[in-house]
Amino acid sequence: MIFYQCAELAKAELAKGGGNVASPAITVQNVSMCFNLTKDKITGLKEYIIKALKRELFYEEFWALKDISLTVNKGEVFGILGLNGAGKSTLLKVIAGVFKPTRGSVTVNGELAPLLELGVGFDPEFSARNNIFLNGAMYGHAPKSMDAKYDEILDFAELREFEDVAVKNFSSGMKARLGFAVATSIQPDILIVDEILGVGDYKFRAKCEKRIRSMIESGVTVLLVSHQIEQIKKLCSRAVLLKRGEVVCTGNVEEVCHAYGDD
Repeated sequence: MIFYQCAELAKAELAKGGGNVASPAITVQNVSMCFNLTKDKITGLKEYIIKALKRELFYEEFWALKDISLTVNKGEVFGILGLNGAGKSTLLKVIAGVFKPTRGSVTVNGELAPLLELGVGFDPEFSARNNIFLNGAMYGHAPKSMDAKYDEILDFAELREFEDVAVKNFSSGMKARLGFAVATSIQPDILIVDEILGVGDYKFRAKCEKRIRSMIESGVTVLLVSHQIEQIKKLCSRAVLLKRGEVVCTGNVEEVCHAYGDD
């Protein structure tokens, strides 16, 4: 039933898109991603080296993504749905360049800011102040531009009184606020968000949604993963549904969310 609905949806999208010449921000073409999982339980580096030297390491192929193709247009807010293990985060990491696909290609047109894992890039021994500049450098921003945005970042993250505290003492919510504030402080062309809007209290999530809406209005392309269907419906115009590394359907967000609910 789901595949029938998605086939009908695909036809409708093709019919509507006949004259659409929107410029793509992201093009994913026939992407597959394979991981080699060891069959043996290895408890340490020494055991691993010994087995490797004896040629006693045996692997099992796991295809996290299978022949994924999709296009995200500039200025679009595109959602990715799927249960745990569907391949959502792997797909985002391939698009962000963290993983190189086993097969296929990804083309990204524009400056990309990935919010994939909370606290990645933070040095736990550094203060919030130092991590703002460190994280900004990772996004390719000069110290001067980060200095100009410093107060805005701290105010958005509500961490003014903790600016000189080591990040290792922060809660996950505080790290989330700081990470989001830095990533969105200097507007990228493309923003990739993986479940970060599901972290923190209601007030913080509302602030994140408001900032993303502001970025959308200014033409930023957003790729969003969320388990919250209402959040996807509220923010996205189109979406893709993944299941076990494969595309189930792509198209209008209401139809894809409906298919997700029936899955």
